[in-house]
Amino acid sequence: MPAVLGLNFHHDTSAALLVDGRLYAAEEERWSGVKHNHPTRKGTLTSPTRALQWCLEAAGLEPQDVDAVWAASMRPNPAAGWWLAEERDELAALLPAPLGEHLRLLSHHTAHVLSGYLLSGHDHAAGLVIDAGGSSLGSDFGPGRERITGYDLRPDRIDRLHQGMPTVVPSPAGPRRVHSSLGHFYRNLARRVIPPCDEPEGSTMALAAFGDPQRYGAQIRELVRLGDDGEVRIDHPWGSSDSSTPLLLGGRAWTADNVAQQPDHERADLAAAVQEVFAESVVHIARHLQRLTKTSTLVFSGGCALNSHLNGQLAAESGFDTLFVAPAPHDAGTAVGAALYGWHYQLGQERLPVPTDAAWGPHTGALPATAVPTGYRALTDLGPGLAPTVAALLADHHIVGWVQGQLEFGPRALGHRSILAHPGHIATRDRLNAIKKRATYRPFAPAVLAEHATEWFMSSGDPFMNRVARVRRCRADRIAAVTHHDGTARVQSVAPDHQGLHELLEQFHDRTGLPLLLNTSFNRKGTPILRTAEQAVAAAADLGLDALAVGDTLLLANHVPDPCATALRTR
Repeated sequence: MPAVLGLNFHHDTSAALLVDGRLYAAEEERWSGVKHNHPTRKGTLTSPTRALQWCLEAAGLEPQDVDAVWAASMRPNPAAGWWLAEERDELAALLPAPLGEHLRLLSHHTAHVLSGYLLSGHDHAAGLVIDAGGSSLGSDFGPGRERITGYDLRPDRIDRLHQGMPTVVPSPAGPRRVHSSLGHFYRNLARRVIPPCDEPEGSTMALAAFGDPQRYGAQIRELVRLGDDGEVRIDHPWGSSDSSTPLLLGGRAWTADNVAQQPDHERADLAAAVQEVFAESVVHIARHLQRLTKTSTLVFSGGCALNSHLNGQLAAESGFDTLFVAPAPHDAGTAVGAALYGWHYQLGQERLPVPTDAAWGPHTGALPATAVPTGYRALTDLGPGLAPTVAALLADHHIVGWVQGQLEFGPRALGHRSILAHPGHIATRDRLNAIKKRATYRPFAPAVLAEHATEWFMSSGDPFMNRVARVRRCRADRIAAVTHHDGTARVQSVAPDHQGLHELLEQFHDRTGLPLLLNTSFNRKGTPILRTAEQAVAAAADLGLDALAVGDTLLLANHVPDPCATALRTR
Protein backbone atom coordinates (compact mmCIF):
# COMPACT_ATOMS: atom_id res chain seq x y z
CA MET A 1 0.00 0.00 0.00
CA PRO A 2 2.13 2.95 -1.21
CA ALA A 3 1.96 6.14 0.86
CA VAL A 4 3.32 9.52 -0.26
CA LEU A 5 3.31 12.69 1.81
CA GLY A 6 3.36 16.22 0.37
CA LEU A 7 4.08 19.26 2.55
CA ASN A 8 4.12 23.03 2.33
CA PHE A 9 6.09 24.81 5.06
CA HIS A 10 5.62 28.36 3.88
CA HIS A 11 2.62 30.61 3.21
CA ASP A 12 -0.65 28.62 3.53
CA THR A 13 1.05 25.79 5.43
CA SER A 14 -0.52 22.45 4.52
CA ALA A 15 -0.16 18.67 4.30
CA ALA A 16 -1.43 16.08 1.81
CA LEU A 17 -1.17 12.31 2.01
CA LEU A 18 -1.84 9.80 -0.78
CA VAL A 19 -2.49 6.24 0.37
CA ASP A 20 -3.68 3.47 -1.91
CA GLY A 21 -5.15 6.01 -4.31
CA ARG A 22 -6.99 8.06 -1.66
CA LEU A 23 -6.10 11.68 -0.98
CA TYR A 24 -6.17 13.28 2.47
CA ALA A 25 -5.34 16.99 2.61
CA ALA A 26 -5.75 19.83 5.08
CA GLU A 27 -4.47 23.34 5.80
CA GLU A 28 -2.87 24.21 9.12
CA GLU A 29 -4.93 27.43 9.35
CA ARG A 30 -8.02 25.33 10.11
CA TRP A 31 -6.40 24.36 13.42
CA SER A 32 -4.45 27.54 14.22
CA GLY A 33 -7.36 29.87 13.46
CA VAL A 34 -4.89 32.25 11.75
CA LYS A 35 -5.76 32.87 8.11
CA HIS A 36 -3.01 31.57 5.80
CA ASN A 37 -1.26 30.44 9.01
CA HIS A 38 1.04 33.44 8.78
CA PRO A 39 4.07 33.12 11.09
CA THR A 40 4.67 35.98 13.50
CA ARG A 41 8.05 36.67 11.89
CA LYS A 42 8.39 37.01 8.11
CA GLY A 43 10.37 34.24 6.47
CA THR A 44 9.91 31.83 9.36
CA LEU A 45 9.37 28.23 8.32
CA THR A 46 6.56 26.40 10.09
CA SER A 47 5.51 22.77 9.97
CA PRO A 48 1.86 21.87 9.29
CA THR A 49 1.96 19.85 12.50
CA ARG A 50 -1.73 19.32 13.16
CA ALA A 51 -2.69 18.95 9.49
CA LEU A 52 0.05 16.34 9.11
CA GLN A 53 -1.05 14.53 12.27
CA TRP A 54 -4.64 14.43 11.03
CA CYS A 55 -3.61 13.02 7.63
CA LEU A 56 -1.67 10.19 9.26
CA GLU A 57 -4.42 9.40 11.77
CA ALA A 58 -7.16 9.48 9.14
CA ALA A 59 -5.20 7.06 6.97
CA GLY A 60 -4.29 4.83 9.95
CA LEU A 61 -0.55 5.27 9.39
CA GLU A 62 2.52 5.94 11.50
CA PRO A 63 5.38 8.13 10.20
CA GLN A 64 7.49 5.05 9.43
CA ASP A 65 4.76 3.78 7.10
CA VAL A 66 5.27 6.64 4.60
CA ASP A 67 7.31 5.70 1.53
CA ALA A 68 8.16 9.16 0.19
CA VAL A 69 8.01 12.75 1.40
CA TRP A 70 8.09 15.73 -0.95
CA ALA A 71 7.84 19.46 -0.31
CA ALA A 72 7.97 22.56 -2.46
CA SER A 73 11.17 24.59 -2.18
CA MET A 74 10.57 28.27 -1.45
CA ARG A 75 13.84 29.83 -0.32
CA PRO A 76 15.45 32.65 -2.37
CA ASN A 77 18.39 32.09 -4.70
CA PRO A 78 21.83 30.91 -3.53
CA ALA A 79 23.25 34.43 -3.92
CA ALA A 80 21.15 35.38 -0.89
CA GLY A 81 22.88 32.73 1.19
CA TRP A 82 20.44 29.83 0.87
CA TRP A 83 21.23 26.55 -0.79
CA LEU A 84 19.01 23.62 -1.55
CA ALA A 85 20.74 21.29 0.92
CA GLU A 86 20.43 23.86 3.70
CA GLU A 87 16.71 24.32 3.04
CA ARG A 88 16.14 20.60 2.95
CA ASP A 89 17.96 20.11 6.27
CA GLU A 90 16.04 22.97 7.88
CA LEU A 91 12.69 21.53 6.78
CA ALA A 92 13.64 17.97 7.73
CA ALA A 93 14.40 19.14 11.28
CA LEU A 94 10.76 20.21 11.64
CA LEU A 95 9.49 16.67 10.99
CA PRO A 96 9.50 13.39 12.93
CA ALA A 97 12.76 11.60 12.11
CA PRO A 98 11.35 8.93 9.75
CA LEU A 99 9.68 11.61 7.63
CA GLY A 100 12.63 13.99 7.69
CA GLU A 101 14.93 11.24 6.43
CA HIS A 102 12.71 10.74 3.36
CA LEU A 103 12.24 14.46 2.59
CA ARG A 104 13.09 15.69 -0.89
CA LEU A 105 12.36 19.03 -2.55
CA LEU A 106 10.92 20.01 -5.91
CA SER A 107 10.44 23.48 -7.33
CA HIS A 108 7.58 25.58 -6.01
CA HIS A 109 6.09 26.14 -9.47
CA THR A 110 6.35 22.47 -10.43
CA ALA A 111 4.39 21.56 -7.29
CA HIS A 112 1.82 24.20 -8.25
CA VAL A 113 1.33 22.99 -11.80
CA LEU A 114 1.15 19.30 -10.86
CA SER A 115 -1.59 20.05 -8.32
CA GLY A 116 -3.66 20.77 -11.42
CA TYR A 117 -2.23 18.61 -14.20
CA LEU A 118 -2.23 15.30 -12.32
CA LEU A 119 -5.91 15.83 -11.40
CA SER A 120 -7.01 17.15 -14.79
CA GLY A 121 -7.50 13.85 -16.59
CA HIS A 122 -5.59 15.19 -19.63
CA ASP A 123 -2.51 13.41 -20.97
CA HIS A 124 -0.98 16.32 -22.88
CA ALA A 125 -1.38 19.84 -21.53
CA ALA A 126 0.37 23.15 -21.34
CA GLY A 127 0.97 24.31 -17.79
CA LEU A 128 1.12 27.90 -16.60
CA VAL A 129 2.03 29.09 -13.10
CA ILE A 130 1.98 32.76 -12.12
CA ASP A 131 2.37 34.05 -8.58
CA ALA A 132 4.31 36.59 -6.54
CA GLY A 133 7.36 34.35 -6.47
CA GLY A 134 8.50 30.76 -6.19
CA SER A 135 11.86 29.13 -5.56
CA SER A 136 15.31 29.30 -7.08
CA LEU A 137 15.21 25.51 -7.56
CA GLY A 138 13.11 25.97 -10.68
CA SER A 139 15.08 28.84 -12.24
CA ASP A 140 16.42 26.78 -15.11
CA PHE A 141 16.82 29.78 -17.41
CA GLY A 142 18.97 31.91 -15.11
CA PRO A 143 19.45 32.96 -11.47
CA GLY A 144 16.55 34.26 -9.44
CA ARG A 145 13.14 33.02 -8.34
CA GLU A 146 10.26 31.64 -10.34
CA ARG A 147 7.64 34.27 -11.24
CA ILE A 148 6.05 33.12 -14.51
CA THR A 149 6.64 29.55 -15.67
CA GLY A 150 5.30 27.61 -18.63
CA TYR A 151 5.36 23.83 -19.05
CA ASP A 152 4.75 21.09 -21.59
CA LEU A 153 3.21 18.30 -19.50
CA ARG A 154 2.85 14.61 -20.31
CA PRO A 155 2.37 11.47 -18.18
CA ASP A 156 6.05 10.53 -18.58
CA ARG A 157 7.76 13.91 -18.42
CA ILE A 158 7.63 17.50 -17.21
CA ASP A 159 9.27 20.01 -19.57
CA ARG A 160 9.78 23.58 -18.45
CA LEU A 161 9.82 25.65 -21.62
CA HIS A 162 9.03 29.25 -20.65
CA GLN A 163 10.15 31.40 -17.78
CA GLY A 164 9.87 35.08 -16.96
CA MET A 165 13.32 36.60 -17.20
CA PRO A 166 14.85 39.40 -15.13
CA THR A 167 15.61 42.92 -16.27
CA VAL A 168 18.63 45.02 -15.34
CA VAL A 169 17.86 48.25 -13.47
CA PRO A 170 20.19 50.93 -12.09
CA SER A 171 20.76 51.22 -8.35
CA PRO A 172 23.13 53.20 -6.09
CA ALA A 173 25.32 50.08 -5.90
CA GLY A 174 25.34 49.63 -9.67
CA PRO A 175 23.15 47.67 -12.09
CA ARG A 176 21.09 44.88 -10.58
CA ARG A 177 18.80 42.15 -11.89
CA VAL A 178 15.11 42.47 -11.08
CA HIS A 179 12.55 39.72 -11.67
CA SER A 180 9.18 41.19 -12.63
CA SER A 181 6.21 39.50 -11.00
CA LEU A 182 2.63 39.80 -12.23
CA GLY A 183 1.58 38.57 -8.79
CA HIS A 184 3.37 41.46 -7.11
CA PHE A 185 2.08 43.87 -9.78
CA TYR A 186 -1.55 43.00 -9.02
CA ARG A 187 -1.10 42.83 -5.26
CA ASN A 188 0.80 46.10 -4.92
CA LEU A 189 -1.59 48.11 -7.07
CA ALA A 190 -4.49 46.48 -5.23
CA ARG A 191 -3.10 47.92 -2.00
CA ARG A 192 -3.44 51.36 -3.58
CA VAL A 193 -7.10 50.61 -4.41
CA ILE A 194 -8.46 48.78 -1.35
CA PRO A 195 -8.32 50.24 2.19
CA PRO A 196 -6.62 48.18 4.92
CA CYS A 197 -8.63 45.40 6.61
CA ASP A 198 -10.14 44.23 3.31
CA GLU A 199 -8.43 41.47 1.32
CA PRO A 200 -6.81 43.53 -1.48
CA GLU A 201 -6.67 41.15 -4.45
CA GLY A 202 -10.19 39.72 -4.23
CA SER A 203 -11.69 43.12 -3.43
CA THR A 204 -9.92 44.73 -6.39
CA MET A 205 -11.33 42.09 -8.73
CA ALA A 206 -14.84 42.74 -7.37
CA LEU A 207 -14.54 46.54 -7.45
CA ALA A 208 -13.26 46.46 -11.04
CA ALA A 209 -16.79 45.63 -12.24
CA PHE A 210 -17.93 49.11 -11.15
CA GLY A 211 -15.12 51.04 -12.86
CA ASP A 212 -14.18 52.42 -16.27
CA PRO A 213 -10.91 50.77 -17.35
CA GLN A 214 -10.29 53.54 -19.89
CA ARG A 215 -9.79 56.26 -17.30
CA TYR A 216 -6.38 54.99 -16.17
CA GLY A 217 -5.91 52.18 -18.68
CA ALA A 218 -3.29 53.88 -20.87
CA GLN A 219 -1.16 54.86 -17.86
CA ILE A 220 -1.32 51.41 -16.26
CA ARG A 221 -0.63 49.78 -19.62
CA GLU A 222 2.58 51.82 -19.89
CA LEU A 223 3.90 50.01 -16.81
CA VAL A 224 3.66 46.59 -18.49
CA ARG A 225 5.26 45.83 -21.85
CA LEU A 226 4.28 42.70 -23.75
CA GLY A 227 6.99 41.43 -26.06
CA ASP A 228 7.71 38.57 -28.40
CA ASP A 229 7.67 34.95 -27.21
CA GLY A 230 5.31 35.64 -24.34
CA GLU A 231 7.62 38.17 -22.72
CA VAL A 232 6.20 40.41 -19.98
CA ARG A 233 8.33 43.31 -18.70
CA ILE A 234 7.04 45.36 -15.78
CA ASP A 235 8.63 48.71 -15.01
CA HIS A 236 10.44 48.77 -11.69
CA PRO A 237 9.23 48.89 -8.92
CA TRP A 238 5.71 47.88 -10.00
CA GLY A 239 6.60 44.22 -10.50
CA SER A 240 8.39 43.91 -7.16
CA SER A 241 7.37 43.66 -3.53
CA ASP A 242 7.80 47.44 -3.10
CA SER A 243 4.37 48.70 -2.10
CA SER A 244 5.44 52.09 -0.77
CA THR A 245 6.44 53.97 -3.95
CA PRO A 246 3.65 56.45 -4.86
CA LEU A 247 1.78 55.81 -8.10
CA LEU A 248 1.19 59.14 -9.83
CA LEU A 249 -2.21 59.23 -11.54
CA GLY A 250 -4.71 61.99 -12.19
CA GLY A 251 -2.48 64.59 -10.57
CA ARG A 252 -2.37 62.66 -7.26
CA ALA A 253 -0.05 60.21 -5.58
CA TRP A 254 -1.71 56.86 -4.82
CA THR A 255 -0.24 54.93 -1.90
CA ALA A 256 -1.36 52.24 0.48
CA ASP A 257 -1.43 54.89 3.21
CA ASN A 258 -3.82 57.32 1.51
CA VAL A 259 -6.13 54.88 -0.29
CA ALA A 260 -9.04 55.65 2.04
CA GLN A 261 -8.90 59.30 0.94
CA GLN A 262 -9.24 58.52 -2.77
CA PRO A 263 -12.72 58.97 -4.29
CA ASP A 264 -14.64 55.69 -4.53
CA HIS A 265 -15.41 56.01 -8.25
CA GLU A 266 -11.75 56.65 -9.06
CA ARG A 267 -10.68 53.65 -6.99
CA ALA A 268 -13.11 51.58 -9.06
CA ASP A 269 -11.66 53.01 -12.28
CA LEU A 270 -8.13 52.12 -11.18
CA ALA A 271 -9.23 48.64 -10.16
CA ALA A 272 -10.79 48.14 -13.61
CA ALA A 273 -7.60 49.26 -15.36
CA VAL A 274 -5.39 47.01 -13.23
CA GLN A 275 -7.67 43.99 -13.80
CA GLU A 276 -7.75 44.58 -17.55
CA VAL A 277 -3.97 44.99 -17.97
CA PHE A 278 -3.31 42.03 -15.71
CA ALA A 279 -5.66 39.79 -17.71
CA GLU A 280 -4.21 40.97 -21.04
CA SER A 281 -0.74 40.01 -19.81
CA VAL A 282 -1.75 36.50 -18.73
CA VAL A 283 -3.64 35.86 -21.97
CA HIS A 284 -0.52 37.03 -23.87
CA ILE A 285 1.62 34.40 -22.09
CA ALA A 286 -0.99 31.67 -22.54
CA ARG A 287 -1.22 32.25 -26.29
CA HIS A 288 2.56 31.86 -26.51
CA LEU A 289 2.33 28.54 -24.66
CA GLN A 290 -0.36 27.35 -27.04
CA ARG A 291 1.92 28.08 -29.99
CA LEU A 292 4.78 26.22 -28.32
CA THR A 293 2.91 23.13 -27.13
CA LYS A 294 0.26 22.76 -29.85
CA THR A 295 -2.03 21.20 -27.25
CA SER A 296 -5.68 22.00 -26.69
CA THR A 297 -5.57 22.03 -22.86
CA LEU A 298 -4.14 24.61 -20.47
CA VAL A 299 -3.62 23.88 -16.77
CA PHE A 300 -3.36 27.06 -14.69
CA SER A 301 -2.12 27.37 -11.10
CA GLY A 302 -0.35 29.68 -8.67
CA GLY A 303 -1.80 32.50 -6.62
CA CYS A 304 -2.87 34.46 -9.70
CA ALA A 305 -5.15 31.56 -10.68
CA LEU A 306 -7.39 32.58 -7.77
CA ASN A 307 -8.48 35.53 -9.93
CA SER A 308 -11.73 34.00 -11.16
CA HIS A 309 -12.49 36.88 -13.54
CA LEU A 310 -9.14 36.34 -15.23
CA ASN A 311 -9.89 32.62 -15.52
CA GLY A 312 -13.15 33.29 -17.33
CA GLN A 313 -11.30 35.52 -19.79
CA LEU A 314 -8.47 33.01 -20.14
CA ALA A 315 -10.90 30.25 -21.05
CA ALA A 316 -12.42 32.43 -23.75
CA GLU A 317 -9.35 34.13 -25.23
CA SER A 318 -6.22 32.02 -24.69
CA GLY A 319 -6.57 29.83 -27.78
CA PHE A 320 -6.97 26.62 -25.77
CA ASP A 321 -10.13 24.54 -26.04
CA THR A 322 -10.02 23.54 -22.38
CA LEU A 323 -8.89 25.37 -19.25
CA PHE A 324 -8.35 23.37 -16.06
CA VAL A 325 -7.65 25.49 -13.00
CA ALA A 326 -6.04 23.59 -10.12
CA PRO A 327 -8.60 22.83 -7.38
CA ALA A 328 -6.41 24.69 -4.88
CA PRO A 329 -4.15 26.99 -6.94
CA HIS A 330 -2.79 28.89 -3.91
CA ASP A 331 0.34 27.90 -1.98
CA ALA A 332 -1.46 25.30 0.15
CA GLY A 333 -2.05 23.37 -3.06
CA THR A 334 1.68 22.77 -3.49
CA ALA A 335 1.41 20.08 -0.80
CA VAL A 336 -1.12 18.28 -3.02
CA GLY A 337 1.11 18.77 -6.07
CA ALA A 338 4.14 17.46 -4.20
CA ALA A 339 2.26 14.34 -3.05
CA LEU A 340 0.94 13.71 -6.56
CA TYR A 341 4.47 14.09 -7.98
CA GLY A 342 5.83 11.42 -5.65
CA TRP A 343 2.83 9.19 -6.28
CA HIS A 344 2.94 9.29 -10.07
CA TYR A 345 6.45 10.21 -11.19
CA GLN A 346 8.49 8.60 -8.39
CA LEU A 347 6.44 5.52 -7.48
CA GLY A 348 4.85 5.04 -10.90
CA GLN A 349 1.28 4.82 -9.58
CA GLU A 350 -1.79 5.52 -11.71
CA ARG A 351 -3.15 9.04 -11.70
CA LEU A 352 -6.17 9.80 -9.55
CA PRO A 353 -9.62 10.25 -11.12
CA VAL A 354 -10.66 13.81 -11.97
CA PRO A 355 -12.24 15.20 -8.78
CA THR A 356 -15.61 16.93 -8.70
CA ASP A 357 -15.15 18.05 -5.10
CA ALA A 358 -12.22 18.80 -2.78
CA ALA A 359 -13.61 17.27 0.42
CA TRP A 360 -10.23 15.86 1.45
CA GLY A 361 -10.18 17.01 5.09
CA PRO A 362 -11.56 15.99 8.48
CA HIS A 363 -15.18 15.32 9.39
CA THR A 364 -16.93 17.78 11.69
CA GLY A 365 -17.17 15.49 14.69
CA ALA A 366 -20.36 14.98 16.64
CA LEU A 367 -22.46 17.89 17.83
CA PRO A 368 -22.60 17.75 21.66
CA ALA A 369 -26.09 17.66 23.13
CA THR A 370 -25.15 20.68 25.25
CA ALA A 371 -24.06 22.73 22.25
CA VAL A 372 -27.38 24.49 21.62
CA PRO A 373 -26.69 28.22 22.11
CA THR A 374 -29.04 30.72 23.71
CA GLY A 375 -31.68 31.83 21.24
CA TYR A 376 -31.75 28.54 19.30
CA ARG A 377 -33.59 25.22 19.57
CA ALA A 378 -32.56 21.85 18.17
CA LEU A 379 -34.30 19.43 15.82
CA THR A 380 -32.38 16.16 16.02
CA ASP A 381 -32.12 12.92 14.05
CA LEU A 382 -33.69 14.38 10.92
CA GLY A 383 -31.95 11.86 8.67
CA PRO A 384 -33.45 11.97 5.14
CA GLY A 385 -35.71 14.81 6.26
CA LEU A 386 -32.79 17.24 6.67
CA ALA A 387 -32.47 18.30 3.02
CA PRO A 388 -36.19 19.03 2.42
CA THR A 389 -36.39 20.84 5.77
CA VAL A 390 -33.40 23.09 4.97
CA ALA A 391 -34.70 23.62 1.42
CA ALA A 392 -37.94 24.92 2.91
CA LEU A 393 -36.02 27.35 5.12
CA LEU A 394 -33.96 28.59 2.17
CA ALA A 395 -37.06 28.95 0.01
CA ASP A 396 -38.45 31.23 2.73
CA HIS A 397 -35.28 33.37 2.45
CA HIS A 398 -33.67 32.28 5.71
CA ILE A 399 -29.87 32.16 5.91
CA VAL A 400 -28.52 28.75 6.89
CA GLY A 401 -25.12 27.48 8.03
CA TRP A 402 -24.43 24.16 6.30
CA VAL A 403 -21.82 21.84 7.85
CA GLN A 404 -21.73 18.40 6.25
CA GLY A 405 -19.15 15.68 5.73
CA GLN A 406 -15.44 16.19 5.21
CA LEU A 407 -13.86 19.63 5.21
CA GLU A 408 -13.06 21.03 1.76
CA PHE A 409 -9.44 21.87 0.92
CA GLY A 410 -8.69 25.32 -0.43
CA PRO A 411 -9.82 28.90 0.12
CA ARG A 412 -13.45 28.48 -1.00
CA ALA A 413 -16.34 26.70 0.64
CA LEU A 414 -17.72 24.06 -1.72
CA GLY A 415 -20.78 22.97 0.22
CA HIS A 416 -19.29 21.33 3.30
CA ARG A 417 -18.57 24.38 5.48
CA SER A 418 -20.87 26.91 3.81
CA ILE A 419 -23.41 29.60 4.52
CA LEU A 420 -26.31 29.16 2.09
CA ALA A 421 -29.12 31.47 1.02
CA HIS A 422 -31.80 32.03 -1.62
CA PRO A 423 -30.15 33.59 -4.72
CA GLY A 424 -33.15 35.66 -5.75
CA HIS A 425 -33.13 38.87 -3.70
CA ILE A 426 -30.50 41.61 -3.53
CA ALA A 427 -31.60 42.21 0.08
CA THR A 428 -30.21 38.75 0.93
CA ARG A 429 -26.83 39.72 -0.52
CA ASP A 430 -26.83 42.95 1.47
CA ARG A 431 -27.76 41.16 4.69
CA LEU A 432 -24.98 38.62 4.17
CA ASN A 433 -22.40 41.32 3.47
CA ALA A 434 -23.43 42.95 6.74
CA ILE A 435 -23.26 39.61 8.61
CA LYS A 436 -19.78 38.88 7.26
CA LYS A 437 -18.65 42.52 7.50
CA ARG A 438 -17.71 42.64 3.83
CA ALA A 439 -17.63 45.63 1.49
CA THR A 440 -21.02 46.15 -0.16
CA TYR A 441 -19.61 45.74 -3.69
CA ARG A 442 -18.36 42.20 -3.01
CA PRO A 443 -20.43 39.56 -4.86
CA PHE A 444 -21.49 36.10 -3.72
CA ALA A 445 -21.12 32.92 -5.72
CA PRO A 446 -23.83 30.54 -6.92
CA ALA A 447 -23.58 26.77 -6.48
CA VAL A 448 -25.60 25.23 -9.33
CA LEU A 449 -26.57 21.70 -10.28
CA ALA A 450 -24.09 20.85 -13.02
CA GLU A 451 -26.81 19.47 -15.28
CA HIS A 452 -28.57 22.86 -15.24
CA ALA A 453 -25.57 25.21 -15.33
CA THR A 454 -25.72 26.22 -18.98
CA GLU A 455 -29.44 27.01 -18.70
CA TRP A 456 -28.51 29.88 -16.37
CA PHE A 457 -24.95 30.79 -17.39
CA MET A 458 -23.06 31.15 -20.67
CA SER A 459 -20.58 28.44 -19.64
CA SER A 460 -20.66 25.46 -17.31
CA GLY A 461 -18.63 26.91 -14.46
CA ASP A 462 -16.10 25.05 -12.36
CA PRO A 463 -16.44 22.47 -9.54
CA PHE A 464 -14.02 24.48 -7.38
CA MET A 465 -15.55 27.95 -7.91
CA ASN A 466 -12.45 29.10 -9.81
CA ARG A 467 -13.88 31.06 -12.75
CA VAL A 468 -16.63 33.49 -13.62
CA ALA A 469 -19.31 32.97 -16.25
CA ARG A 470 -21.73 35.43 -17.74
CA VAL A 471 -25.27 35.13 -16.42
CA ARG A 472 -27.88 34.68 -19.14
CA ARG A 473 -29.70 37.99 -19.41
CA CYS A 474 -33.12 36.40 -19.43
CA ARG A 475 -32.34 34.79 -16.06
CA ALA A 476 -30.38 37.51 -14.24
CA ASP A 477 -33.32 39.15 -12.50
CA ARG A 478 -34.29 35.81 -10.90
CA ILE A 479 -30.86 35.36 -9.29
CA ALA A 480 -30.00 38.94 -8.41
CA ALA A 481 -28.18 38.02 -5.18
CA VAL A 482 -25.47 36.14 -7.10
CA THR A 483 -25.27 38.28 -10.26
CA HIS A 484 -22.44 40.79 -10.08
CA HIS A 485 -22.61 44.37 -11.34
CA ASP A 486 -21.02 43.35 -14.68
CA GLY A 487 -23.51 40.52 -15.28
CA THR A 488 -21.16 37.72 -14.25
CA ALA A 489 -21.05 35.16 -11.44
CA ARG A 490 -18.32 32.89 -10.03
CA VAL A 491 -20.08 29.62 -10.71
CA GLN A 492 -19.55 26.42 -8.74
CA SER A 493 -20.94 23.48 -10.70
CA VAL A 494 -22.14 20.71 -8.38
CA ALA A 495 -21.88 17.21 -9.83
CA PRO A 496 -24.31 14.38 -8.98
CA ASP A 497 -21.66 12.65 -6.82
CA HIS A 498 -21.09 15.73 -4.64
CA GLN A 499 -21.72 14.44 -1.11
CA GLY A 500 -22.32 17.80 0.53
CA LEU A 501 -24.70 19.78 -1.63
CA HIS A 502 -26.30 17.97 -4.55
CA GLU A 503 -29.33 16.56 -2.73
CA LEU A 504 -30.11 19.91 -1.08
CA LEU A 505 -29.89 21.69 -4.44
CA GLU A 506 -32.31 19.18 -5.93
CA GLN A 507 -34.77 19.75 -3.07
CA PHE A 508 -34.48 23.52 -3.46
CA HIS A 509 -34.96 23.18 -7.23
CA ASP A 510 -38.11 21.12 -6.73
CA ARG A 511 -39.50 23.73 -4.35
CA THR A 512 -38.55 26.96 -6.15
CA GLY A 513 -37.67 26.13 -9.75
CA LEU A 514 -34.14 27.46 -9.10
CA PRO A 515 -31.36 24.85 -9.44
CA LEU A 516 -28.87 27.01 -7.53
CA LEU A 517 -28.13 28.54 -4.15
CA LEU A 518 -25.98 31.37 -2.91
CA ASN A 519 -22.92 29.72 -1.36
CA THR A 520 -20.33 31.54 0.74
CA SER A 521 -17.71 30.36 3.20
CA PHE A 522 -18.68 29.69 6.80
CA ASN A 523 -16.29 31.90 8.75
CA ARG A 524 -16.02 35.19 10.56
CA LYS A 525 -14.27 38.12 8.87
CA GLY A 526 -10.52 37.62 8.77
CA THR A 527 -10.60 34.01 9.98
CA PRO A 528 -10.29 30.70 8.12
CA ILE A 529 -13.21 28.51 7.12
CA LEU A 530 -14.23 26.67 10.29
CA ARG A 531 -13.44 23.02 10.91
CA THR A 532 -15.54 21.51 13.72
CA ALA A 533 -19.18 21.26 14.80
CA GLU A 534 -18.45 23.23 17.97
CA GLN A 535 -16.89 26.05 15.95
CA ALA A 536 -19.92 26.07 13.68
CA VAL A 537 -22.34 26.48 16.59
CA ALA A 538 -20.36 29.35 18.07
CA ALA A 539 -20.03 31.08 14.68
CA ALA A 540 -23.73 30.66 13.83
CA ALA A 541 -24.74 32.35 17.07
CA ASP A 542 -22.11 35.08 16.68
CA LEU A 543 -23.14 35.84 13.09
CA GLY A 544 -26.86 35.62 13.85
CA LEU A 545 -27.70 32.95 11.27
CA ASP A 546 -31.32 31.81 11.06
CA ALA A 547 -30.40 28.12 11.20
CA LEU A 548 -27.48 25.72 11.30
CA ALA A 549 -27.41 22.18 9.89
CA VAL A 550 -24.69 19.92 11.31
CA GLY A 551 -24.97 16.28 10.28
CA ASP A 552 -28.65 15.41 10.70
CA THR A 553 -29.23 18.01 13.44
CA LEU A 554 -30.77 21.39 12.73
CA LEU A 555 -30.47 24.36 15.07
CA LEU A 556 -33.20 26.94 14.54
CA ALA A 557 -33.16 30.52 15.79
CA ASN A 558 -36.15 31.12 18.02
CA HIS A 559 -37.60 33.70 15.61
CA VAL A 560 -37.78 31.11 12.79
CA PRO A 561 -41.04 29.08 12.56
CA ASP A 562 -40.68 25.32 12.70
CA PRO A 563 -40.31 24.20 9.05
CA CYS A 564 -40.96 20.50 9.58
CA ALA A 565 -44.72 20.74 9.04
CA THR A 566 -44.23 22.29 5.61
CA ALA A 567 -40.92 20.82 4.54
CA LEU A 568 -42.40 18.08 2.38
CA ARG A 569 -44.81 20.29 0.48
CA THR A 570 -44.21 20.50 -3.24
CA ARG A 571 -43.92 23.72 -5.21
